[in-house]
Amino acid sequence: MSSQEGEIRIVKKKNGHGSHHGGAWKVAYADFVTAMMAFFLVMWVTGMSPTIKAAVAAYFKDPIAFNKAVEAGNAPFKVSESSSSILPEEKDSSQSDLEERLRLKKAKESIEKIVAQTPEFRNIRQHVDIQLVNEGLRIDLMENKESLFFDAASAKVKPSTRHLLALITRELKTLSNKVILEGHTDSRPLARHDGYTNWELSADRANAARQVMEFAGIDPSRIAQVRGYAATQPRNPKDPTHFSNRRISIIVVMKEAMRLQQFGMNPDIEITPAKRSGP
Repeated sequence: MSSQEGEIRIVKKKNGHGSHHGGAWKVAYADFVTAMMAFFLVMWVTGMSPTIKAAVAAYFKDPIAFNKAVEAGNAPFKVSESSSSILPEEKDSSQSDLEERLRLKKAKESIEKIVAQTPEFRNIRQHVDIQLVNEGLRIDLMENKESLFFDAASAKVKPSTRHLLALITRELKTLSNKVILEGHTDSRPLARHDGYTNWELSADRANAARQVMEFAGIDPSRIAQVRGYAATQPRNPKDPTHFSNRRISIIVVMKEAMRLQQFGMNPDIEITPAKRSGP
């Protein structure tokens, strides 16, 4: 028997060059790729228009509500006729917003002129406040100590109010914006014992104004909401009982503000009342 046949060899492998065959580097690489994907996604969203940004944010906030809105025809994108791909809105949003605000400003000036030059409105013109605000055009019809626009503690519209609302409607018919009607009261409780409160009164007055405006020719589909706030949003917070808190508000809403509300980005369009010099 050869001496080599009985030999037992022990071979020791060095570990210096074998670590790169492990799995740790794969985890690190996967983290790197994920981080890069997130980075490019953020860069893509940053470069999009405000409309698309709002739509993306609304989707991640509530995907179910977003999809329902899209199915209802409120999609924030337009589809090219020559391609099935989804394209951003063609018109620059900032330019569109500027043109829209200019149209609202023109309507504001026209309504102010009507109120100032119509003799019938001589006693109520100082109680009609028209302001351009962030969300659009706001028209407030504020009561005086005496009831100017509605019968006292009632939703019955006075004849002069019907005429005023009809003339306002004539100007608003030239626009395509959605309209919100709000009813507000002061904090004095109604002297009634049938359960009819300021909540019912504020909602009924807003709805009565809607009926007059629809009769005057505004498209009913443009009426987005009719709201009754009772005394929860006083125009004069320092004096909740002040008569100026009793008012009807007509809000012509900017299209972008309305779209954000529909997608849940701004569930209540809050419009700060104009600053007033007196009570």
